[in-house]
Amino acid sequence: MSRSFNLADLFEIVAAAVPDKPAIVAGDRRLTYRELDERANRFAHHLAAQGVGPGDTVSVLAYNRAEWLEAQIGAYKLRAVPVNVNYRYTAGELAYVVGDSNSVALVGERSLLARLGEARGKLADLRHVIVIEDGSDDAVPDAVEYETALAARDPGNDFGERSEDDLYLLYTGGTTGMPKGVMWRHVDIFMAAMWGGNLIGDPIPTPETLSTKVLDGGLTTMVCAPLMHGAGMWVAWVALTSGSTLVLWTGRSFDARQVLTIAAREKAVSLLAVGDVMARPLIAELEARPGEYDLSALLVIATGGAATSPDVKARLHELIPTLLMVLDAFGGSETGASGQAVEPSADGHPRFMPRGSDTAVLDHALRPVPPGSDEIGQLARRGHIPLGYWNDEEKTRRTFVTDADGVRWALQGDMARVDADGAIVMLGRGSLVINTGGEKVFVEEVEAALKTHPAVYDALVVGVPDELLGSRVVAAVSLAPDASGGSGGVDASVSAEELIAHTRRKLAGYKAPREVRIVDEVRRSPAGKADYRWAKGLYE
Repeated sequence: MSRSFNLADLFEIVAAAVPDKPAIVAGDRRLTYRELDERANRFAHHLAAQGVGPGDTVSVLAYNRAEWLEAQIGAYKLRAVPVNVNYRYTAGELAYVVGDSNSVALVGERSLLARLGEARGKLADLRHVIVIEDGSDDAVPDAVEYETALAARDPGNDFGERSEDDLYLLYTGGTTGMPKGVMWRHVDIFMAAMWGGNLIGDPIPTPETLSTKVLDGGLTTMVCAPLMHGAGMWVAWVALTSGSTLVLWTGRSFDARQVLTIAAREKAVSLLAVGDVMARPLIAELEARPGEYDLSALLVIATGGAATSPDVKARLHELIPTLLMVLDAFGGSETGASGQAVEPSADGHPRFMPRGSDTAVLDHALRPVPPGSDEIGQLARRGHIPLGYWNDEEKTRRTFVTDADGVRWALQGDMARVDADGAIVMLGRGSLVINTGGEKVFVEEVEAALKTHPAVYDALVVGVPDELLGSRVVAAVSLAPDASGGSGGVDASVSAEELIAHTRRKLAGYKAPREVRIVDEVRRSPAGKADYRWAKGLYE
């Protein structure tokens, strides 16, 4: 059977090359590549017996666990299309994704499936439900139990040929509006977001190249980000297509002590976290228990979904002497992994060096802005980019555009400029620019300024209606624990007025928040994405 840049083909090539190597460590579950492949085969055969075939969509609703990847790989083996569903969604939001994706099957944890409730009855396309036991006793009617389904099916690999044009579908919530499904071809997502089978250098030339590359070793990669978001999913696939051992954090919430315990036990070489929201608790735990964790194997901490503050990076290097780099990956659901962070600009904005020549900043006429010109444009990518949005031709037309030379671009929505050295300076989401009194304010710039105050743990900045200014800048801020909390002795009694004054010392006066609400916790998604609707709600 010929092989293509299809994710199921690529996984099977690796599994055949290193069948006895550990593939997944997830809680108390350990699977070799052979075992993972066989369980995915069983799942695929079960779906096929239910009439699921090429092009059919299958929703996956679960926390990080081995079954998440078994189901995803199994669906790909059939040329079906797995759909990632956010486990934090309400019943209405869950039903929206399952319904909007036209899913014919749904596999998920019992307690999460039960959350659908009566909304499940309104899903016209859904005809089969598979329950993963999670210890709850919630009722999920008319469903088959996951392990029972697998046990009844053949573990053999007797599937037909696949195509690199098969569909990869990634649902993303973004910061506004309903979730949307981004459609990629398998070959494009592999090249754009999974490093093309080669972390350093050019993508692999043929699928079969993987069979020799994985024999050279592979690393132990720990993923703390959720699989149901792009960053966690992509790094998991980088591990599985490089013959590495993938260690999944399976906790229902982030627990720095347990994460470090697992990383030390499994001798993780790289660890994927989510910006400051995970890095700061790791720092606090390392400071509270110096010398307790043997992290001598840990060389790289990578982050996706949110950037890591410079002071956080510096402290991680101090606490983990073997650490070679803290790598902030830049990218998005519509552009894949575009590059990695370098030193911030002089005015504090994050910068990254693009990977290859396909990433650019475009002006209003879709022409690349000249490096060093200070011209502001929109971050974009060409080449391996998505086909468009599922069930949304209008949004596809606005996001995926063609320039005067016939080159098709994906617009990520971020405003940026290009420094003379080619580094791209991120200014913030165009949709999140606040127009206040005739001036434009990028929220990420104000958030970065707030975070330079030693008492600030996290911050979100939004614009709210103002009769005089049109919009005024406001913020939601959470403070670092004080000395009694054991995370560095920061005095958490700082006032909103002090934070506003601090920001004014960093930025022009019109950019400083007019109001600051101090909250117990700034609300973010499991992938670290800001919940700006929640922040605005504080002022309504």
